[in-house]
Amino acid sequence: MNFVYNKVNLLFTIYMKRNLLTVIALILLCCRAGAQDAPRQWTLDECIRYAIANNVNLKQQEQDVESGKIDVDASRSSMLPNLNASFGQNLDFGRTPSRDGVIVDMNSANSSFGVNLNMPLFNGLKIPNNIAARKLNLMAATESLNKAKEDLALYVTSYFLQALYNKEMLTIAELQVRMTEDQVVRTEALVDAGAVPASQLYDIRAQLARDEVVLTEAGNNVNLALLDLAQALELERLGADFDVVHPDTQDAIAEHMRSILPPDNIYDNSVTFKPHIKEQEYLLASRKKMLRVAQSDYYPRLNFFANYGNGYYRYFGSDGAESLPFGDQIKRNERKTIGVSVNIPLFNRFEIRNNVRQHRVAIVNRELSMENSKKTLYKDIQQAYFMATGAQEKYMASEKSVAASREALTYAEERYAVGKSSVFEYNESKAKYAQSLSEQAQAKYNFIFRTKILDFYNASLNF
Repeated sequence: MNFVYNKVNLLFTIYMKRNLLTVIALILLCCRAGAQDAPRQWTLDECIRYAIANNVNLKQQEQDVESGKIDVDASRSSMLPNLNASFGQNLDFGRTPSRDGVIVDMNSANSSFGVNLNMPLFNGLKIPNNIAARKLNLMAATESLNKAKEDLALYVTSYFLQALYNKEMLTIAELQVRMTEDQVVRTEALVDAGAVPASQLYDIRAQLARDEVVLTEAGNNVNLALLDLAQALELERLGADFDVVHPDTQDAIAEHMRSILPPDNIYDNSVTFKPHIKEQEYLLASRKKMLRVAQSDYYPRLNFFANYGNGYYRYFGSDGAESLPFGDQIKRNERKTIGVSVNIPLFNRFEIRNNVRQHRVAIVNRELSMENSKKTLYKDIQQAYFMATGAQEKYMASEKSVAASREALTYAEERYAVGKSSVFEYNESKAKYAQSLSEQAQAKYNFIFRTKILDFYNASLNF
């Protein structure tokens, strides 16, 4: 009997262990599936870096930088010798020139080949100045690319904050629905107790339906904001796995207050490194080098050249003319030349002078353009500063509005709970509270965005 009992107990233990392992495996599988289905949350930094890495317009500007590198290499190569080889084959019929230049009555074949070398020795420092100008143009193109990256970063930031704002509006809409649901339960109890008429229950249920509509619209707005952000990132496929990290913005004033600095301080720092200012400086320096290039045409040009030529002649006729062997002709017909040439500009219908004058005008225009860019930068910083301080004041005022409307709503709830106020009074207080929360969220993210703009002017972005 004990044997049978022990056998059954053993089988039961084995069965429970196997089932326990099965349950654990199922739990792990469900957890893994849930982890896979959980949406990936993107931080603002991740969004910016992804956008910069995949933006098509930036890739096109990167090609402009590559083209500038090629221009620099080409300008450097202009200092090297120019070496060419040539080969020719002539067939003459009838009266043709012989090797000695005498016209003879026979057919002939003439093979010629040669090598030519040409190298500039001096051209008024045109090549070094042209190389310097190409390098400056490359640096300007690089700064233009950096400017485009900064603009894209600010563009993505605006969409990211819009998504956060819409998610907060969704949270407010969910809060409104929960509050109205609670009031529906309370109103049902009041109606059952005979404290309020049934019409109040119908009104609060209608308000719940309206709140649910607002909740649906808020959810759609979140989806649209995430779609706009994903399109700004140029994500090829957008599914339910795309979301953004919601940072802690409870104390936005304390967190971003350090970004609000006097405009003069921000400008003095910003003008030293902002890409579009550096771009203007490089373009101005390039214009000055191009003026040197134009002025180099006033100077004589000294070139070195070397040539080597050879040929083979073969005659066909009945007058007894004979062709020398190929090897003998190659030894006798070769020609070697080496020398220098000087080209002195004397009069060129004032083309050089007018070209120099045009470059001087271009320099003045570039100086004015740089001055205008600096003035625009200062104006933009001033505007960003006052908009940030205005957003700060509005956000602080919205906090007071939220506190006051919350107290009013609490008072309205207490009165409504004991049947001393109507559902319309309660809904009005709740609507004012929701409006204050919405204005607070809008003011908060507007303040954050304005401080991000000040950070954009006051700090160099590294990508």
